[in-house]
Amino acid sequence: MKSDVEELMPRLLPVECGSGTVGDLDLSGPPRNPQEYLRQVQLEASLCPEVVVAQIDPKKLRKKQTVNASVAGCHAAPVGFSPSLRWQQQQVSNFSQVRQSITRHRKHWTSQTLDDNVLMPKLTDEEGWKRFCLGEKVYLGTSSSHTDAEPEPALDYSKMGFPPFLSIISRLNQSTVLMVLEILIGWFEEREFVPQLGRWLYALLACLEKPLLPEAHSSIRQLARRCAQLRSTLDSQEDDKLPALNLLICLVARYFEQNDLADQQE
Repeated sequence: MKSDVEELMPRLLPVECGSGTVGDLDLSGPPRNPQEYLRQVQLEASLCPEVVVAQIDPKKLRKKQTVNASVAGCHAAPVGFSPSLRWQQQQVSNFSQVRQSITRHRKHWTSQTLDDNVLMPKLTDEEGWKRFCLGEKVYLGTSSSHTDAEPEPALDYSKMGFPPFLSIISRLNQSTVLMVLEILIGWFEEREFVPQLGRWLYALLACLEKPLLPEAHSSIRQLARRCAQLRSTLDSQEDDKLPALNLLICLVARYFEQNDLADQQE
């Protein structure tokens, strides 16, 4: 008599029972021939329960399991603070050319030897990446940006932050690009905009591959919203931060097609 499973799922490989019985099979040892192998598989399947309940540790579910792709929009720009559509289109065109140049020359720049003082952090070293990209002064909060009042006696990238040289960013794979992008955006959420941050955000966006992963989608939207929120607090159109904030919003909205975040014609 056929089992319920056999009724629903016809055999693809007919198995001859032969003269032996189920009790003759030795599941602890390797099968001696193909026929015995198929009989062992058949027997093991018959011993499996029809319903299996997974034992899940609730503690493991406390970690972040999903990506929240927020659809919230940006703060509207104050009158006169948003760029023209033509300006946005020009920035997208320039950005596209930068991305193509990085792609074409990646192999060349990757082959270049880094200076001895360039010690790139490990992928999971969040604090190390903040120090590397932003510099000790910004990281420790002793200086919000570079100034001309007190020039450095020598070029010290550990204090100023390493610029995103092509020889550096060409070595970053997509996992690292996304990780560093998330680290810097997280830092930006609680702090002011500084030039070192702007340079790195632009470079990382230039290395971010399309189509976007869900994590990247969420991160760049978070970046655009933060830029728009900070822009809404500016007092003057002459503020040095305004062009950089407009540029980042433009790239996220126009190049990466987050159109609901785009600045519209006034």
